Amino acid sequence: MEFKIDKFENHTLIKVLEEKLDTHIAPTLKSELVLVSGNGEKNIVLDLENCRYCDSSGLSAILVANRLCKNASGTFVLAGLNDAVERLITISQLDTVLNIADSVDEAEKMIKEAE
Repeated sequence: MEFKIDKFENHTLIKVLEEKLDTHIAPTLKSELVLVSGNGEKNIVLDLENCRYCDSSGLSAILVANRLCKNASGTFVLAGLNDAVERLITISQLDTVLNIADSVDEAEKMIKEAE
């Protein structure tokens, strides 16, 4: 299984279990995000703690999640980034667009504060 999805009272946590967020799993992640959003969830935490690599298709999936949450007047938070993935997001200048937390706990606090 590529993801673990847990629904909580005020958000859904999606944990990527693969080491690479690339063309092999990004399309599946996008589908999951659309399903979660379609079920009325407006707050999503994407946990990339296990992820060591991300390519442009992975970034695209992250941006889809951000847009879905924004369109639903919710909050999207990226959590648990390792150095390589964080560097890619910074180079892409997405660190100015995305909510980024060091941990899932911090991400959950960000969502509570945004409500």
